[in-house]
Amino acid sequence: MPMTRRFLMAAAAALAGLGLAGCVTNSPGPAGFQAAVPPPAAAGAVAPNPQVSTLEDAPAGHYGPVAGEPFPVPGIKLAQIDKAYLRTEVAYATTEPPGTIVVDPPHHYLYFVEAGGRAMRYGVGVGREGFAWSGEAVIKSKQEWPDWYPPKEMIERQPELKAKMAQLQSGIGMHGGPGNPLGARAMYLWQGNADTLFRIHGTTEPWTIGKSVSSGCIRMINQDVMDLYQRTPAGTRVVVLGHAKVASNR
Repeated sequence: MPMTRRFLMAAAAALAGLGLAGCVTNSPGPAGFQAAVPPPAAAGAVAPNPQVSTLEDAPAGHYGPVAGEPFPVPGIKLAQIDKAYLRTEVAYATTEPPGTIVVDPPHHYLYFVEAGGRAMRYGVGVGREGFAWSGEAVIKSKQEWPDWYPPKEMIERQPELKAKMAQLQSGIGMHGGPGNPLGARAMYLWQGNADTLFRIHGTTEPWTIGKSVSSGCIRMINQDVMDLYQRTPAGTRVVVLGHAKVASNR
């Protein structure tokens, strides 16, 4: 079901003051990491696709250092991430056409639909309670090493951020780079002429993948968001499932 205008206005008002544009969280670092309980997908019960490939041979090689970038992209310490959330191709039964992105927030997965009943599946971090959303949107624009524009209210609450900010083209913000909360790539989700304020982006906190910790954005391991980025042109349709929709497809 498409997001309503009322929802968009309410979300914009509520989330702007709480840092959605930054898509950040005060989650614990690696020292506080605990492997997530494998979601139903790991047992073959995630909807709408009950036929999931095994993860015994998950391609850990996807997560090494990335060369050729303007900033370092270090390798991922896989011990920080439940292996259920590593990128892998799976069987995926859906009526959505190839090239569509389907996000399953309850199970912390993002699917890039491929032909032949297959999909590339990525683990994601999603909005915490009170910041979850569902609906349809399109990728209006994409950016490599995006700048970050935290709301004024966030800077007021966290004055230490001022030292990291500069006057950028669109206001006070942080230049893209290895310390930027949006990571190596960002895809901006719009509905019609309205910016939903939600993004699919990388993260400097890979241990949060598989958790509900953000202010609504869909965060991915940098290596994964870079992979998805090159698969998805502007105009790509994005479907974010709600809990009721997921349950109805079981």
